[in-house]
Amino acid sequence: MAGRINDDDVKAVRDAVPIDAVVSEYLQLRNAGGGNLKGLCPFHDEKSPSFQVSPSKGLFHCFGCQEGGDTIAFVMKIDHLSFSETVERLAAKAGITLRYEEGGYNPSHQRGERIRLVEAHKAAAQFYVEQLDSPEAEIGRKFLAERGFDQAAAAHFGVGYSPAGWDHLTRYLRGKGFSDRELITSGLSQDGRRGPIDRFRGRLMWPISDTSGEVVGFGARKLRDDDNGPKYLNTPETAIYKKSQVLYGIDLAKKDIAKASRAVVVEGYTDVMACHLAGITTAIATCGTAFGGDHIKILRRLLMDNGSARVIFTFDGDAAGQKAALRAFEDDQKFAAETYIAIAPDNMDPCDLRLAKGDEAVRDLVEPRTPLFEFALRQIVGRYDLETPAGRGAALDEAAPVVARIKNSSSQHEVAVQLAGMLGILDTQFVVKRVAQLARWARDRGDRGPAAPAPTRGGPQHQQARPTAGPSDPALHLRSPAHRTERELLKLALQRPALVAPAFDAYGVDEFTAPPYAAVRQCIAEAGGAERGLADTREYLVGVLGAAPNDTVRKLVTELAVEVFHGKSIDEAYAGEHLVKVRLRAVDRRINDVQGSLSRLGSNVAPDHLAAAQNEVWVLQQYAQSLRNNGADAL
Repeated sequence: MAGRINDDDVKAVRDAVPIDAVVSEYLQLRNAGGGNLKGLCPFHDEKSPSFQVSPSKGLFHCFGCQEGGDTIAFVMKIDHLSFSETVERLAAKAGITLRYEEGGYNPSHQRGERIRLVEAHKAAAQFYVEQLDSPEAEIGRKFLAERGFDQAAAAHFGVGYSPAGWDHLTRYLRGKGFSDRELITSGLSQDGRRGPIDRFRGRLMWPISDTSGEVVGFGARKLRDDDNGPKYLNTPETAIYKKSQVLYGIDLAKKDIAKASRAVVVEGYTDVMACHLAGITTAIATCGTAFGGDHIKILRRLLMDNGSARVIFTFDGDAAGQKAALRAFEDDQKFAAETYIAIAPDNMDPCDLRLAKGDEAVRDLVEPRTPLFEFALRQIVGRYDLETPAGRGAALDEAAPVVARIKNSSSQHEVAVQLAGMLGILDTQFVVKRVAQLARWARDRGDRGPAAPAPTRGGPQHQQARPTAGPSDPALHLRSPAHRTERELLKLALQRPALVAPAFDAYGVDEFTAPPYAAVRQCIAEAGGAERGLADTREYLVGVLGAAPNDTVRKLVTELAVEVFHGKSIDEAYAGEHLVKVRLRAVDRRINDVQGSLSRLGSNVAPDHLAAAQNEVWVLQQYAQSLRNNGADAL
């Protein structure tokens, strides 16, 4: 069993790997103001970015689904890793050697399964690359050359070759310390009569990486006529490879996709290579499966779904390509980006087009493009005889529901007008009304169930309630001035402790009236108080998170730690104002409590108790007046 990772090493890893660099491997981040960054949350579907990252604090928080935490928490959540697996992966990136308090230096049997599978694929990728130079791989090099790919192109994409023997890779990985169970689990080997044998034999190999650049699978192309397997053979579904969740070339294309707000979806590995070599560095491909919802999620996070985002599909013009385009159109409304289709002349794919007509022809392919909805409608309309009223009516019956699915009302109206033109129906308004009616019926059918709460966007100022410290706690009404002030003070204590320490540390938990805020105040106290944040803000925040009694409080801490302030100038005056407001309300509450108690007791109160209570009220009233007159100087 793995030993516990040394705490100092965990801290070193957390400090060494910037959270914005890690998160940027999975989604596009943009400036959110106040030193924070924002993007579309990878943990739930959303249209507007509510996911924020604070590089200075090393924290992230989503104001939509309430997920939050540090770099380690992010990687654990998004890649489904254990704590130790995550620290090991980040340590490898940072070049940090971990120490284990039980078991010494990190032997291979202590490493998590996912880490081991990724390492096996990394070693396999290197093995295949080396084999491409062997005499046996001449057939593979010839295949690449015939398609216009030289040695440099093969090296850039990590293309390799799997030897034709039964267990070349298996024996190589065994020599690297991988067990037979790990080789089978990884999908690199399969069971043979006398033990594991190579899954891929005598094939050209393309490594398939995830968005972080780690090799998680392979695509293998048949080269010989005596190979009875399929033309393309992919890695089977494993713990690290899900074909519906990977896009070939995404590791190479992600930065340019984010920068250009454009993605080009092609059909195969050689098409991706051809596009990139021709200068279309935003090209990616699915891996032996149809383009679907999980692929869309990956692209949406990179595109940020802004108004200028474009997704261009390049399909063959044959029947299979048209079918693939129509299948892609079924998911079209899951994009906020505009979607197009580009079909090369003579039904050539990008690889063939580059070979026949050069790089410029490939670049030109994705420029004059047809909106995907228009292509889909023309495919539908083309099946009917538009010379007859019956044919036009039947085409309208099939095409109108497709247009009705367009969610944007102005776009829906515009496409309905275009549909009328395609059908040759002169009464445009008839088609527009028909589409609008179908859209309205669809909405009505969708509204029969119980209404779900609308997702919140952008931050707490748009919300009526926040998560509480426990299931029985009352909801937070953030329009309450008291709660809003308490929230702002906690944000100051977490984000700008120098402005409120040491005064804040003298505040009691009971000075925070909202139970969740009281819970956060308790966490700060247990972590050593705001004054501890003066020395090392990141380590201080780690301590606060570590003191959280449950996930609800932990998520609220990350939310407060990254949320922007309401004030324009966050300075000592702003901090003093909120320190005074929270303390003054606490003092006023205590005065009211004492006076209310005396009022309920009436004449039954003992003289000494009455005198003590009256004295407490007088002292509190003087203090309250001093706070009102002198502000933070009276604290």
